[in-house]
Order: sequence, then C-alpha cells, then structure tokens
Amino acid sequence: MGGALVSDFTFCTVQYDSGDWDSAPLVPANLIDSVARYTSIRVAPTGVMVPLSSPDLFKYPLAYLTGHLPVRFSDTERRTLAEYCRRGGLLFVDDHNHDIDGVFHKTCTEELTRAVGPLHAVPNTHALYDCFFKFEDGPPATSHELNGWGDNLVHKQLLAIERNGRLAVLYSNKDYSSEWSFHPDNKRFYSVDNTRFGVNVVVYALTR
Repeated sequence: MGGALVSDFTFCTVQYDSGDWDSAPLVPANLIDSVARYTSIRVAPTGVMVPLSSPDLFKYPLAYLTGHLPVRFSDTERRTLAEYCRRGGLLFVDDHNHDIDGVFHKTCTEELTRAVGPLHAVPNTHALYDCFFKFEDGPPATSHELNGWGDNLVHKQLLAIERNGRLAVLYSNKDYSSEWSFHPDNKRFYSVDNTRFGVNVVVYALTR
C-alpha cells in the first residue's frame, strides 16, 4: 500500500462488531462513480465490505468507516487497524451524526487513539486538498453543517493520525456520509458535484 498510483481501485467499507457500520449504503456506489467519472483510475464497479478484524483489509489502500452509534473495537480489531496503518493504509472515518458531543464521535476517537495514536487537526494547506481537485479553504462544508444539523458547528478542519509523514487515519465531523448518500444519477441536479472531495481522498490514498 502507498507509493505509486495503482491501476485498480476497489472501494472498501469497514465492518466493525459494534455500532451500525452500514449506515450509509449509497456512499460506495456514489464515490465509485465519481472516481470513474473524473479520473483515469481503473475502478471496480462494486465495492467490498471487509471486517476490521480481518487481514483481508490489508489488500485495500483506502478503507471507509462510518456510523451513528457507540464504537468499541475488539482487541483483534485494534491490532488489525494498527497494522493496517503501519503498512500504509488510510482509514477514512466520517461521523454520520456530525456531532462532537455525540456517542459516535466520543467513542470512535477514543478507539482510534487507543489503536493508532492521538488525533490532530489537519492544516487546510495539506496536500489532501489539492492532490486532484483544489479546495483552497480546506474541507468543503456540508449542507448538514450549514443547516444546523448535529452540533450546529461548521468544522473548519478535519482530524488525522499520521504515520511516516502521511495520513494514516482521516477523521471527519462533517457528515459526508449523509452528503454523499444519493444515487449517482442525481449528480446532474447539482451545480457542483459535492462528491469531488471524496475523489481527493481516494487519489491521496493511492499516491502517498
């Protein structure tokens, strides 16, 4: 994992034993469509679901994890996640509640810190924001933030854990899981496709 751009990409959703890991079932197909639509990356037409406790996770340079409910990793899940990050994988975690006082945020950040290390703010000048599309102000806001959903905050930065100078865990309180939860055919109704930042996450994972 890591290094030069791979020729094939498969979107991987992480299953974990606690919580509701499958709370955003439309997101994989939507981001698969965006990667195929905007880049020259060969992308598998369907994604996979891989248990966090499984070494099969090591096959995928990017893994997506979300949910609403409390998160408690097993010892095996923690060990596998730590090894995944050590090998160069990128875990993209999105809080489907958009709520820093919510149970997902509190428990998931505790588990990530326990398994991999402490989270810190990602500067909005980070390479993540111009590795494909350019986002001059950092992570794009979501309609759920702007409409006062969740904690009524617009989160100006994402959080991360780094390994060897690259992002190993990328954590969002912005609720991209709700923002990207629509059928790809509906992109034509958007003046600006709001899944473009997801393309950056994929490209970063494949090239760093």
